[in-house]
Amino acid sequence: MNYYRDTWVEINLDNIAYNVKETVKLLPSKEKLFAVVKANAYGHGACAVAEAALGAGAHGLAVAFIDEALSLRKSAIAAPVLVLGASRPSDAGVAAEHHISLTVYQLEWLKQAQAYLSPEQTVKVHVKCDTGMGRLGVKTQEELKELVAFIDQSPQFIFEGLFTHFATADELDTAYFEDQLFKFTAMVESLEERPPYVHCANSAVSLRFKKAHFNAVRLGIAMYGLSPSDEIKPLLPFPLKPAFSLHTKIVHVKRMNKGEKVSYGATYEAQGDEWVATLPIGYADGWIRKLQGQEVLAAGCRVPIIGRICMDQCMIRLPYELPAGTTVTLIGRQCNEEITMDDIADRLATINYEVPCLITSRVPRVYKSKGEVLHIDNPLVR
Repeated sequence: MNYYRDTWVEINLDNIAYNVKETVKLLPSKEKLFAVVKANAYGHGACAVAEAALGAGAHGLAVAFIDEALSLRKSAIAAPVLVLGASRPSDAGVAAEHHISLTVYQLEWLKQAQAYLSPEQTVKVHVKCDTGMGRLGVKTQEELKELVAFIDQSPQFIFEGLFTHFATADELDTAYFEDQLFKFTAMVESLEERPPYVHCANSAVSLRFKKAHFNAVRLGIAMYGLSPSDEIKPLLPFPLKPAFSLHTKIVHVKRMNKGEKVSYGATYEAQGDEWVATLPIGYADGWIRKLQGQEVLAAGCRVPIIGRICMDQCMIRLPYELPAGTTVTLIGRQCNEEITMDDIADRLATINYEVPCLITSRVPRVYKSKGEVLHIDNPLVR
């Protein structure tokens, strides 16, 4: 045990592996899967998830920034790593040194980056096409050909990939998706020679549209057992298995009398004699104040959070007295009840992607496989 507060996240690595394996089964034999582990693997823990995904058949990894890629390299992960976001031209040498592939989308970036590379250094690059997302990327075939021509004539760059990203692939209306796919296909076909990786399929496309796979896919939210949207959940080819659950333990139980109030602002008033328990989790852990009133699970029963959530603690109303040390599940299953990531997302009026990312690093991640704890990540006491 290397954490000293009874609040923790459990990550089921077997479920990560299952979601990857089931996706790989859908792909042709030569098609590669890149596991997206940016944002600390959507709050799950990048290195542990990366290892589980690679062990389950992922070919490579994708992150948002060079810093995230370096974290994987420091953990001795040697698989291909692609940085999906923008990098500084001055950091091209760092990418070359650590065999990290970068995204490019401007000719000027290539010219600037070249000045920071020694004659012996080479950087693998993936050209990003903006087909309708409006973020990074070249918008025309002319821009694309100009970038590729510069890359081809430079010994310091290797044209490794071409890709785009879809804005509406998780919606039932596919018109905008089809338009983006048409534009990207035209860009691919405009090249005299394709790079080793051509990819545009995120989780929604990987699981729904084989025609958009090309020769690589990027598996993000589905790898964590979460549907890209409620709309397409019934259309998924296999049931996803969530990997993330959040737990804490009761640290104090007290009897409240009618009329007594709870927490800041005294917004909650006991309507009768009530049992109230204190939990050691609060908004500094990512369990934000807007979750006041959200149900959690204690002794297999749904019980509400009462009063305002504090920085490090919150309170729940119990159906009857429970002892200190009782496990309370905030996300996950207990007995026959379950609170899903989507339940929390609905309460917060957001998407399931955001919820695990909210849970801060001061909440330890406990990694399990076959019911056994493999290791615990707690940055506070490393």
